[in-house]
Amino acid sequence: MGQTLTGLLTSVRAIAGRPGTPAPGRPGGGPDPALLPALRLCGDHLAALAASGPLTDARRTRLIASIGTLTTACSTPGADAFDALLRTGQQALDSGGDAEARLALALAEEATALRTRSKGAWRLRGNALDALGRGEEAITAYERHLALQRNIAASRDVERRIATLRAAGDRIDEALALFRAGAGTEASGAAARLSRHLPAAEARAAFTDLVRLLTAERGTADPAVRRLAALYAEHRRLSDRDPMADPLLGGAEPIGVPGLRRLVAGRTVCLVADTPRTAEQERRPGSPLAALIEGYDLVVRCDEAHHTAPAARTDLHACTLRGDAPWKGPRWDRRAGVRLVFGDPLPQWRLALRSRLVPGAQDRVGDASLRRPLHDPALLGEEAAGGAGPASTAYTVLRLLDFLGTPARVDLIGFEGPAALSPGEREWIGARTGNTDDAAVRISLR
Repeated sequence: MGQTLTGLLTSVRAIAGRPGTPAPGRPGGGPDPALLPALRLCGDHLAALAASGPLTDARRTRLIASIGTLTTACSTPGADAFDALLRTGQQALDSGGDAEARLALALAEEATALRTRSKGAWRLRGNALDALGRGEEAITAYERHLALQRNIAASRDVERRIATLRAAGDRIDEALALFRAGAGTEASGAAARLSRHLPAAEARAAFTDLVRLLTAERGTADPAVRRLAALYAEHRRLSDRDPMADPLLGGAEPIGVPGLRRLVAGRTVCLVADTPRTAEQERRPGSPLAALIEGYDLVVRCDEAHHTAPAARTDLHACTLRGDAPWKGPRWDRRAGVRLVFGDPLPQWRLALRSRLVPGAQDRVGDASLRRPLHDPALLGEEAAGGAGPASTAYTVLRLLDFLGTPARVDLIGFEGPAALSPGEREWIGARTGNTDDAAVRISLR
């Protein structure tokens, strides 16, 4: 990939020139010169990637391929590279990093300047601003998109997102109205820093300071402080997910970290592997393994079932989004009390839920606070291990349960042979294993 990246960067510089220099002339004509600034932006991003060392992220690899397609379009006389520009911007956004989101926004700004009536360009611009936490600016871009969009069904997601962003801003406005007068000096300073026009991270930090300082100043018994705390909680919820019931969750209720902690508190939990041996024993009437599994308070199964019977008891189903287009996978129609979907980036996670949840197949669905427990700073906050590959779903569930710390017992059943976890995952489990039961192939963590 290093040679390919270097060669692509050379091609981009040859076509678009370096920053601050005019593009070299090309005999025989070529694409609209207005596209060349966008190609220069891609060149700058490629240069930063080349300087950062070997590439191990598949999403960035796909972004580089998309930039290559755009470069080819820009080097073809008479080609219309506008669609390739939009696809590159979307691929940058799907890559999930801050630098990629900034590239997506820069490309979207070029696209909207080139074609002011392109609904795709304005949607990309809104999505990029949204990803960067610039909610009020995102609303403006989304509204430009809606003004051009004639497909009512295609507009609903954008309309819901606008409603969410506005609702989050309204919570800030109400919080400020509560304490513009009469607050202490420190709290007044925090209120002065808070605004709905701030980037999301800065607004969240200022809101947190205001709640902390006003609580210390007036105490939790003050009705206004209690209202402020409620507004803060609503703002955080709106920042994490859209207030959609049926369209997003298939008629189910959302469950977050506190709700999951309460659900597993004091209960015995087993993770059952999807293996032929385990499935065969579960199906056998009166088998010791079937009786063992039935004795747990919560039965957890992971990912798509290949061997487990469709009617097998599943209290919690967990799955991890994988592949280039995880929203196109099979629908989650196996009945489960709770369904947890692990995935990143956030737009792909939302799209997967909309596309793959089956109404009535689950009672509750994990919200955005549970979509990346291993790497979320609010939960385990671990750095992604370079080159180690993504964690298995079973391991992610185990780490999440261990973090919550409330189950009475957690057992693994059937995780041998093809269902065995990676060496690193088994090492973590081995350090916490209380006992093993070879007869049932059971590993007890608590």
